[in-house]
Amino acid sequence: MPLLEPKPGALRPRTGADHTPAADRVPQERAHGTPQPLRGDLEQLLGAEKVLAKVSDLVRYASDASPYRFIPQVVVLAEDATDVAAVLSYAHEHGRDVVFRAAGTSLNGQAQGEDILIDVRRHWAGVEVLEEGRQARIRPGTTVFRTNAALAPHGRTLGPDPASAIACTVGGVVANNASGMTAGTTRNSYRTVASLTCVLASGTVVDTADPAADEKLARSEPGLCEGLMALKAEIEADTRLVARIRAKYELKNTNGYRLDAFLDGTTPVEILRGLMVGSQGTLGFLAEFVFDTLPLHRRTSTGLFFFPSLSAAAAAVPRFNEAGAMSVELMDGNTLRASVSVSGVPQDWADLPKETTALLVEFRSPDDAVREEREQAARAVLADLDLVAPVPSVTNELTRDPGTIASYWKARKAFVTAVGGSRPSGTTLITEDFAVPPSRLAEACEALLELQERHGFDAAVAGHAAHGNLHFLLAFDAANPEDVARYAAFMDDFCHMTVERFDGSLKAEHATGRNIAPFLELEWGPEATELMWRTKRLLDPAGVLAPGVLLDRDPRAHLRGLKSIPSVEAIADPCIECGFCEPTCPSEDLTTTPRQRIVLRREMLRQRPGSLVGENLLASYGYDAVDTCAGDSTCALDCPVGIDTGAMMKSFRHARHSPREERTAARTAQHFARVERSARLAVAAADQLRRRLRGRDGALGDRMLKAVTGAARKAVRPDLVPEWLPEIPAPAAGRLPATSRQLASAVYYPACVNRIFGDPDGYQGASLPEAMVTVSARAGRPVWIPEDVTGTCCATIWHSKGYEAGNTLMANRMVEAAWRWTDGGELPLVVDASSCTLGMAEEVVPYLTPANRKLHEGLTIVDSLVWAAQELLPRLTVESRVASAVLHPTCSMRHLGDEAELRQVAQACAHEVVVPLDAGCCAFAGDRGLLHEELTASATAREAAEVGRRSYDAYLSANRTCEIGMDHATGDRGYHSVIQELERATRPR
Repeated sequence: MPLLEPKPGALRPRTGADHTPAADRVPQERAHGTPQPLRGDLEQLLGAEKVLAKVSDLVRYASDASPYRFIPQVVVLAEDATDVAAVLSYAHEHGRDVVFRAAGTSLNGQAQGEDILIDVRRHWAGVEVLEEGRQARIRPGTTVFRTNAALAPHGRTLGPDPASAIACTVGGVVANNASGMTAGTTRNSYRTVASLTCVLASGTVVDTADPAADEKLARSEPGLCEGLMALKAEIEADTRLVARIRAKYELKNTNGYRLDAFLDGTTPVEILRGLMVGSQGTLGFLAEFVFDTLPLHRRTSTGLFFFPSLSAAAAAVPRFNEAGAMSVELMDGNTLRASVSVSGVPQDWADLPKETTALLVEFRSPDDAVREEREQAARAVLADLDLVAPVPSVTNELTRDPGTIASYWKARKAFVTAVGGSRPSGTTLITEDFAVPPSRLAEACEALLELQERHGFDAAVAGHAAHGNLHFLLAFDAANPEDVARYAAFMDDFCHMTVERFDGSLKAEHATGRNIAPFLELEWGPEATELMWRTKRLLDPAGVLAPGVLLDRDPRAHLRGLKSIPSVEAIADPCIECGFCEPTCPSEDLTTTPRQRIVLRREMLRQRPGSLVGENLLASYGYDAVDTCAGDSTCALDCPVGIDTGAMMKSFRHARHSPREERTAARTAQHFARVERSARLAVAAADQLRRRLRGRDGALGDRMLKAVTGAARKAVRPDLVPEWLPEIPAPAAGRLPATSRQLASAVYYPACVNRIFGDPDGYQGASLPEAMVTVSARAGRPVWIPEDVTGTCCATIWHSKGYEAGNTLMANRMVEAAWRWTDGGELPLVVDASSCTLGMAEEVVPYLTPANRKLHEGLTIVDSLVWAAQELLPRLTVESRVASAVLHPTCSMRHLGDEAELRQVAQACAHEVVVPLDAGCCAFAGDRGLLHEELTASATAREAAEVGRRSYDAYLSANRTCEIGMDHATGDRGYHSVIQELERATRPR
């Protein structure tokens, strides 16, 4: 048993005496996870590593961005099409069903099932740019954002552009035929997917680009081929039906199967390609796509224009369409006011009158002449409109400024999550989208508002107004039968209104899903709906794939599986489980994501105190959620309502500390000068041992050190004792460079990591402190290192581990010292590690005394990157550049917003500068990579693979522990600070 155990019960949710278990809680018979023989069968079929079977695994995959929650029996991590085919074959044989899940950003439960759930994100990422960017081969687990990043250098982009592009995968986009702000009916997946590879329910794999695909399909699936052609002939023989189908797709419409595939395709494979788009996982698995890409017009002109009412804004939409707008996005008053929770949105929007509505209008042009022409047309429209400016931040002007444009779009794209985050605690969020003829948009807006008011909802409305496509959000308590009945009555009236009054689409771009499946026949009529059922039976005769997701004859199916939302920790309560946080999370492919950490907490609150399900969830939570959270808080940057799950995990770490641990941490802070010297001596001793044994066996010393630290980890606790890594460098020099206070332009603070650790093995050049002092002097901006820096620290060591007493002690000591060193803030304080800059500039603030908080306000804390870019580069002469350099931007740089400065300094040092498209947080997180090596290995896997595809002359970053982590990930490439490279590049010949 380890010497120090976490405090028992520290993670147990606190419930009052009146706590009532939720009706939709996981039942006790599921407490042990996947039952036998299912678990054993799949482990034997695929291997145990591909089967997730703990109850915590099932719970974390049970929720997505929709209002539904279904607990799967098992989760399978399929690695390739062979795995998918094997599971489908097993499901056929044993009468089971299968649902595919990628990002889980679907808004209507398409990524949830009650039997076998197949994860097709983790092992399914990859983009291959073809034809100089005119096409792209994409795997389904790739996000839209990542795909467009690969296409951008070629001046190309995907047609679909959903607001969730940062998180949603291309597989989900095609499966739902999602479109977005600009896609309309001409740029969506149905129109731009050139070919796809799918795995049918039978296990047959079809590549529609294969010239022999029809011949192969006829051999393997003759009945399917005959059935598809028979349906085509039947539809084409009915001229009225043909006209109806064509008319339905003049609007945005993703409700049901694409019946126009029978009209557009001439062969079974061509029909199949069309049917698979928008099939929502009910006809087969989409394993790969080749997209025809579109030009990325970079000349952008955008305006955010405010109107006195929703109907006034809607009436202006056709005018902007005629002027050539690429997109016209509508945001009502509720949406605008809720958006103030989004970073960068003007806070005075909270004071906007409820009736105020805005249109976000964007023009994209291939050249300057076209841009001028479109801007003139836009101004002519604006001159005739009755705009309002009810708060000071409203300008009603067209702009070309990228920063302003980005802030507008950030507010618009956060519609679902920002409004959802401001909903009443404990309520479930429903997101619906529909389309009407654009000419009737104003009428539809008024009808929707009247309907909401009649049913007692104060909903938020936004949408792609240029295409007659509106979205609205409703919040209700799924645990309250009266609220559910009110919602059901609203849905009945809404669907009848959309179909009977406007002949609209009940699903414009979110795809049918569980919420609209019962209303499919209302929109399409019995004849067309029966054709869809026949199509389903033809392709999936056993009904294995995603039952209830698109077709369901139960008129109340949309009211089943609605999830309750128990109140959890206040910091996490606004979460609507959208999943925007997941792609940036370092532990995404190892244990849990921020969304899943919150989902698991909510399930604990649904349970009775002491239930076996709750106890088993708690038993997994310590490692899966708390220990393997990097604490980098980049989730807060991508969460539209700024939920910092990293901060929540740090609070849990604090809760688990025993009083003895807290006292020890505080003593460590109090005597940190001694600790620092001891750490450097320990690194020196380890380095000497390694070097002494290198002649006999280069790895022997590392193995011995790993064995020693491993034994200590077992004896004490793995989350407290670091593990030895071969990439740990030699110690830093015992003395810092001599500097003078006189004439110094800044105070230079060498971070404690740079006072303990030296440079990577084999590095030839000045140490980081030497480089900073030298290059600053060379630029005529000399820096001074205070003599008493030893024993000070930015406090991040304690902050990241949740040691509050030690954190508070060191934070205040650091600020007092910085105030003294900088002569009361007269000089800037330059910090040479990005995480330490962030710690000093932001993270220490909540732990400061009132007096020291005032001192902190007077300090100017500057990251070494910013110092180099703004103060040194303009005064330096570059003497030599290396040919190429690859950069690792750290998560702290994202928080600080100085990634551009990293690139700027690197471009002075290298002719070619590359930032990997898969660059992200390395999860080394100070020492977490030494405590949980597997976390860094998982977090860096894709970036390391990208870096490893070629060699570079320099591997650069600006944070020593992150550099150690990247060396460990890439095989000791010699990552070092860009400041050291700048000193070398500007060194006189």
